[in-house]
Amino acid sequence: MRLRLRPYSDYKESGTPWFGLIPSHWESVRLGSLLQERGETNEDGQVKQVLSVLRDIGVIPYEEKGNIGNKRSEDIGRYKLVRHGDIVINCMNVIIGSVGLSRYTGCLSPVYYVLKTRSNNDNSQYVEKVFKVKPFQLSLVRLGNGILAHRMRIPMELLKCELVPKPPSEEQAIIVRFIDVYDLRVNSLIRNKQRLIKLLNEQKQAIIHRTVTRGLDPNVRLKPSGVDWLGDVPEHWDVWQIGHFAKVGNGSTPSRSNSSYWTTDGFPWLNSASVNQRLIIDSNQFVTSLALKECHLPRVAPGSILVAITGQGKTRGTSAVLGIEATINQHIAYITAKKKIISPTYLQLALVGAYNQLRTISDDSGSTKGALTCEDLKHFKVGLPPFEEQRQIVLAINSETYGVVAILNRAQREIELLREYRTRLVADVVTGKLDVRGVELSATGAEETEAFDEDDNIEAPEDANAIEELA
Repeated sequence: MRLRLRPYSDYKESGTPWFGLIPSHWESVRLGSLLQERGETNEDGQVKQVLSVLRDIGVIPYEEKGNIGNKRSEDIGRYKLVRHGDIVINCMNVIIGSVGLSRYTGCLSPVYYVLKTRSNNDNSQYVEKVFKVKPFQLSLVRLGNGILAHRMRIPMELLKCELVPKPPSEEQAIIVRFIDVYDLRVNSLIRNKQRLIKLLNEQKQAIIHRTVTRGLDPNVRLKPSGVDWLGDVPEHWDVWQIGHFAKVGNGSTPSRSNSSYWTTDGFPWLNSASVNQRLIIDSNQFVTSLALKECHLPRVAPGSILVAITGQGKTRGTSAVLGIEATINQHIAYITAKKKIISPTYLQLALVGAYNQLRTISDDSGSTKGALTCEDLKHFKVGLPPFEEQRQIVLAINSETYGVVAILNRAQREIELLREYRTRLVADVVTGKLDVRGVELSATGAEETEAFDEDDNIEAPEDANAIEELA
């Protein structure tokens, strides 16, 4: 999807670093001149619909957000009222995108700012899109109070003094229309690629499942394994519980408010977002030696398998080989196997082959959220070929899935590029770097009635040939 957009013909200085030059007919105004706080509370309890705001999603009914974030109060009489068309801001998370335009009438926690436009000539949808621009979010960091960059409270008295671009009212509507239609088209493209990724992952899953349950010889004699997900296995294989050949455990999250626990170059600490690849070789979060000691964090050895034991979407039940020494949070379990009994890469592939069974176990756990436990993994049974045959199975799976993985990687990269381009384009349009007046985008082909579900985005693993066997 290529767009040929051009800059405006004439610009002027805005006096604000985050958006710089603006079209000469635009204004640079204080946010408080566009928006004011609604100032209504739910004192008499007339509104029963409780709302919430999620990062990059916006305002939703509280019951749709799932088991994340703070719990709602039983006393909603102190909650703030929200009307359709209001802009709702989480004052603690505004710098990471917890902002949205409400399509509902409801109420929400006092931690939120509820804002409405001062004039009917100003478009609340345009102002909301200004809040979504990353440079604007980053510019607010200097106003924040708090230890953590992503949990800084932005005082309203400072926020309302921030300068923002203001196009003429008719141009605000044009910008909003352009971005909304463009979003539909991008979401449609992304969804098509996600469907492809889903089909390819199912194909790869079938190849792996067949190979880790039947081996490589189609004529081998089979025997009953006594395990549903394995079925019949080669006669010369053993079937073992993971706990019989490996140590299983999980970690925790040190207090984020304790600055002595977190550092920029200490011991790698991983969360479940790390378990979206087949081999983990780095981390972007680190803890101190004090955190390792006081929080009793495990030092997980390279060659261990990490398994996501909680999580919504497709994450729960996924696994990866750990290529570095690291520690983990409470949402991941580690499996450290005895050497020369099972190859880490073979065990990881066996767990990939058993993904559907792991999901079934977690869904039957009795938790509304779904979860695996370390005990579940200790008692989980896998087929155990001789060690040399494990190596041959790994090589065969890598070879057979090479083409599928290459297409998966390409499709995933195309999704990332679409999202990156959309973010940059929206910022350029909202701040007047590109002129969309007179540009007609058709929503034809966009799935306007189908909700866009980020959970459909299944992460593709890296090229199988890049994975080395860790004995």
